Amino acid sequence: MFAYIVRRLVLMLVTLFGVSVVIFVLLHIVPGNIVDILFAAAGYVDPADKVHLQQELGLDQPIVVQYLRWICGLLHGDLGYSYVSEKPALDEILPRIPITARLAGLALLFSASIGIPLGVISAVNQGSRLDYALRVVSLSGLSLPSFWLGLLILMASVSLFGSIPIFNPDPKTFGEMFATYCLPSMAVGFRSAALTMRITRSSMLEILRQDYIRTARAKGASEAAVNYHHALKNAILPVITVIGVEAAFLIGGLIVTETVFNIPGVARFLVEAIRWRDYPIVQNLVMFIAVIVVFANFTVDMLYAVFDPRIRYTD
Repeated sequence: MFAYIVRRLVLMLVTLFGVSVVIFVLLHIVPGNIVDILFAAAGYVDPADKVHLQQELGLDQPIVVQYLRWICGLLHGDLGYSYVSEKPALDEILPRIPITARLAGLALLFSASIGIPLGVISAVNQGSRLDYALRVVSLSGLSLPSFWLGLLILMASVSLFGSIPIFNPDPKTFGEMFATYCLPSMAVGFRSAALTMRITRSSMLEILRQDYIRTARAKGASEAAVNYHHALKNAILPVITVIGVEAAFLIGGLIVTETVFNIPGVARFLVEAIRWRDYPIVQNLVMFIAVIVVFANFTVDMLYAVFDPRIRYTD
C-alpha cells in the first residue's frame, strides 16, 4: 500500500509538471501580450517605453528562462505580481479561493444528498410512475444549462420578492453563508445531482440483479437493509467516481454561474485574467485547478479501497 501511494504521488508530480509546461507554452504563444493590450488603448507611444516595460516584466527573456523563474518562485511560495493590479498574485487569489470552495462544496453536498437517495428510489421502483418521473427530472437536469437556470432563479426572485439576491462576500454566521450560497449552489448543483442520480440508478439496477441480493431477501432481510446495506454499498463505487470528477469540475467550471450571480470567485477571476493576458494570475490559477483535479482523482482511488474490501493496492 505504501509503495502504491508513493508511485501515485510521483505520478501526480510528473502530471503537474507536464501541465505546467503546457500552460506556460500555450499562454505565451497566443498572439498579443499584456504590453500590447496596455499600449493599444493609449494610441501613439514611445517604442522605448514599450521595450522598457517588456524588460521590467521579464517578457523579453527566452521562454525557458521565464518558465524556470516562474517554477522557482512557485516552489518558494512566490507567485509573482499581477500585471494589471500590480499587487502580489497571492493576495489577489487567496481571498477568492474560499468563495469558490464554499460554492463548490455546497453544490457537491446538494448533488450527493439529492442524487444518491433519488437514484436508489428510482432503481427500487423500476418501471413505476415514480421511476419515470424521476428519470424526467434527471434528464431535465442534464439538459438545462446552469447559467439559464441561474437566470430563471433570478427572474423568479424578482417576480416573487421584488429584488435579486445580493451576494455577501463575508458571511458572519452559518445561516448567512447558507442564504448567500444556497441559490447559486442549487443552480450549479442541479446538473450534478441529475448525473449522480442516473449513475446511482444504473449501478443499483445492476447490483439488484445479483444472486446475493436474492439470497438476502430469501433469508428475510428487510427491504431497507437489502437496498441500502447490501445493494448501495456495492453500487457506490461508480457514484464515488462521478462525485470525484464533479468535485474537480466545479472548482474551474463555475465561470458562468459566478458571472450570473456576480460572485467574485476563482473561475470568474480566471476569465478576466485571460482577457487581460495577466500571465501570473492565469498560470497560478490553472495550476491550482490542476492540483485540485489530480488530488481529487487520488482521493477517489483511495476511497475505492475503503468502500470495497475486494480492492487492495499491493506493494
